[in-house]
Amino acid sequence: MLIKLVLYLSVFGTLCWWLLVLFPWRPWSTREKIEILAHSKAIFSDDLSNITVLIPARNEGPYIRHTLHGVRAQGENVRIIVIDDQSVDDTAEQARQCGVQVLAGTAPPAGWSGKLWALEQGLREVKTHYTLLLDADIELAPGIISELRQKASNENLALVSLMAKPPMDNFIECLLMPAFIFFFRLLYPFELANKPGSSVAAAAGGCILVRTQALRSTGAFANLHDALIDDCTLAAHIKGRGAQTFIGLSHAARSHRGYHELKSIWEMVARTAFTQLRYSSILLVICTLIMISMFWMAPFAFMFSPGLEVYLVSILAWAAMFFTYLPTLIYYQRSPLWAGALPIIGILYLAMTWTSALRYWQGERALWKDRRYESKTNT
Repeated sequence: MLIKLVLYLSVFGTLCWWLLVLFPWRPWSTREKIEILAHSKAIFSDDLSNITVLIPARNEGPYIRHTLHGVRAQGENVRIIVIDDQSVDDTAEQARQCGVQVLAGTAPPAGWSGKLWALEQGLREVKTHYTLLLDADIELAPGIISELRQKASNENLALVSLMAKPPMDNFIECLLMPAFIFFFRLLYPFELANKPGSSVAAAAGGCILVRTQALRSTGAFANLHDALIDDCTLAAHIKGRGAQTFIGLSHAARSHRGYHELKSIWEMVARTAFTQLRYSSILLVICTLIMISMFWMAPFAFMFSPGLEVYLVSILAWAAMFFTYLPTLIYYQRSPLWAGALPIIGILYLAMTWTSALRYWQGERALWKDRRYESKTNT
């Protein structure tokens, strides 16, 4: 009886993989992207006076200079505001040495996340047509802000967002960070998120160019003040008012915050994993069954029972796994052999999700930047 259940789950997992392959919106594709175009050599002197860059920063001393230098190289007259979110390191001093405006942020009110409260304070200073929301660890290649503005203008987009290239400088980053992008695109298919009228909305909080009027018309950050997945929530609010949004990959925005051990990536994912499931135990169980079926039962079905049909199930599962993950690996110039690690990757991400759920049930909604956000059951 147990063997039959395992085989049924194996077939189910293989079907799930091939559904991903056959979905018309191709969630595994890397076709939605914004890169620096060949003609961009002349745009570095562009007038960017209609853009204000808001950078919330809490203890970002190791990264803030690289980020600010990247913004400075974008063009002329861009206004940069760093909101120092009560840092205990030299973040504010380094920002001032780069010649940008620094706001001394106050402690977030009850119910606010630190990042969103910092952005709310910065938004009060914005008087330009566009606002660029930029994380303090994101380095931009020269010309990309002009590309974002041009796309927003040409396609009448209220919000344009880039999924920054994650660090891939060591084994643990190469193992898990491309998969982070891969899983995000499966959860939020970019083609559907970019399609007007679709209920799917997504943005990547590291780099978001948004029309300031559209931002304020949705209630700005007050309407999502306690959202831990604030980027996608912001996109949903803007898209819900009939405006168009876009999210894409890019090599022109990259995170220079390294993850030198598994623990750091684990904490980053566990911060919001259960939030993705809307704190639902039922969705957690369903997610667990699906991931075990897809990442273990299906590819290793041949280990549970002999027979040509069982081997075929495993072969089909591995084929779909490689096919769907390969575009991500190629885009980030990783070896296709990393696709063979997907069973390990999938179980690690599932364990991170369970860590997130267990912490939530224990009263901790999230722990980030030395701030503890309690679960709603404890507030």
